[in-house]
Amino acid sequence: MSVEEGTANHGRLLGAVRGPQDVKRMTAEQLDILAAEIRDFLIAKVSRTGGHVGPNLGVVELTLAMHRVFDSPRDRLLFDTGHQAYVHKILTGRQDGFDKLRQRGGLSGYPSQAESEHDLIENSHASTALSYADGLAKAYALRGEPRSVVAVVGDGALTGGMCWEALNNIATAGNPLVIVVNDNGRSYSPTIGGLADHLSSLRLNPGYEKVLDTVKDALGSTPLVGKPMYEVLHAVKKGIKDAVAPQAMFEDLGIKYVGPVDGHDIAAVESSLRAAKNFGGPVIVHAVTRKGYGYRPAEEDEADCLHGPGAFDAETGKLLAVPSVKWTNVFADELVAIADERPDVVGITAAMAEPTGIATLARKYPHRVYDVGIAEQHAATSAAGLAMGGLHPVVAVYATFLNRAFDQVLLDVAMHKLPVTFVLDRAGITGPDGPSHYGIWDMSVFGVVPGLRIAAPRDAGSLREELREAIAVDDGPTILRFPTGTVAADLPAVRRVGTVDVLAESARTDVLLVAVGSFAGLGMEVAARVAEQGYGVTVVDPRWVRPVPAELVELAAGHRLVVTVEDGVRVGGVGDALAQAMRDADVRVPLRDLGVPADWHPHGTRAQILADLRLTAQDVARDVTGWISRLDAQPVEDVQRDEAGAKN
Repeated sequence: MSVEEGTANHGRLLGAVRGPQDVKRMTAEQLDILAAEIRDFLIAKVSRTGGHVGPNLGVVELTLAMHRVFDSPRDRLLFDTGHQAYVHKILTGRQDGFDKLRQRGGLSGYPSQAESEHDLIENSHASTALSYADGLAKAYALRGEPRSVVAVVGDGALTGGMCWEALNNIATAGNPLVIVVNDNGRSYSPTIGGLADHLSSLRLNPGYEKVLDTVKDALGSTPLVGKPMYEVLHAVKKGIKDAVAPQAMFEDLGIKYVGPVDGHDIAAVESSLRAAKNFGGPVIVHAVTRKGYGYRPAEEDEADCLHGPGAFDAETGKLLAVPSVKWTNVFADELVAIADERPDVVGITAAMAEPTGIATLARKYPHRVYDVGIAEQHAATSAAGLAMGGLHPVVAVYATFLNRAFDQVLLDVAMHKLPVTFVLDRAGITGPDGPSHYGIWDMSVFGVVPGLRIAAPRDAGSLREELREAIAVDDGPTILRFPTGTVAADLPAVRRVGTVDVLAESARTDVLLVAVGSFAGLGMEVAARVAEQGYGVTVVDPRWVRPVPAELVELAAGHRLVVTVEDGVRVGGVGDALAQAMRDADVRVPLRDLGVPADWHPHGTRAQILADLRLTAQDVARDVTGWISRLDAQPVEDVQRDEAGAKN
């Protein structure tokens, strides 16, 4: 029987769920059936749209138990990371939106306040939920509102430093707060049975705490024997707990711990959550789950349990897209080739070894790759230490995630002029993942870092070349940024001026079109369209966009109009930087910069979003033709005055 047939034949209970209250009324038998129906639903829907299927298959029972114990939206459920919230969406009345999951007009792949009152955190970056939860719990305590706050932390988020900073404050504050650790990465089995359940209940019994305090006070007042005896008794209690639940990572936090509990046993999870809710202070509930649980293709996917595939065959789990060479593949292969030649080259990633391509290096040189977990700040400064030790680290992360380590790049790496190369995958508008994942900030944010060089390759050949150039730099940090998806077709240069590639030129020098990185192909299309109107366009790829190449300023001086187009925010972007360099060189040629407005742009395909932003060949050609034709109609001084007014 196919997944679709299973969904149609066994979706009776799921079809009746329109909110958490419907789940609360179900029997244990009905809940087991509902869990199976939810898995069929997830596989059928996500196989068509792509999305985070593995993590959500692993939290079905956990999410059901949470919505039975807590009263969302009055009780706040926070997901860290947000890609494990699909089941939460299903249980809060959003089943119909899954037909267009992560597509224009459909559901976001992450929690969204615009979708539901049950959602709160939208940024979807790991290791933040505990800090949100700490603040919420303090606010409700101060306002006298008896509301529960629940933070679901999973998929490695506890490897992030913010989690441990938050835990320290949560323990100190002592407010009611439930931390659900969705542990899908441990090899040990959860401790189950009557003794474990009894000890979990005992530890959350206020009477138990009162007895411990009484014994401590009594023994503490007894000279000589008292304090040593209490320490012995406490050690015995701690030893019993560790024998049943050996979770060293949660010891000595000052927060009550329950578990490990089987995260796929609804009754067991529900029992632990109810005890945690009634305790009156911060509690960690440790649930052991299996990523991809209940779907064999996901369970057998050794790489990442079908963490976030594109559209796939629901029966086999195989991707439907025709295999193609990705930007990430080109980087990964070239990095290995460089590592073959240079034993000082090492790789670092932040829990993204496969998605960023670093895994390819790790397979050949396992001792030269370091996965630091979801800890981008640590990755940057650890890379600084590696560089100080005589190595050349290559830090591979998604473009949007390096924002979290700005201070480390600025002061720990750049200020020390250390040779660290940051490779930013998924730069620019990435589409379905939405605003929290768009890599549009890097050229603007990191453009202010002194001594940092930023490269933006246009195709496979330039990626390989610029990666080698970046790793050859030994007196400061470098960034190499490229988009996601299939690598662009090769676009050879006509000639090179300094470090700038000239891709097309005309006998007329009306317009210098500076096409950054993956927009090089768009630049060529624009040049052809503008040429049809009788104007000459020189298309250049600066290759290294920061600092601005002196040759680019010289080329600008030889044209009537300069237009930049980039897949990043305009404010502080390449256009801004070139305009400043031209002013400094007293080059008075008017400049227009095209890029992404600094805003929160909705999810959709890359093509849809670029069309919305008027960053298509047709739109850009129309704008360029209009601007250059105005130069024919009025003096340059007037045009410059108009341009200045438009920018202000």
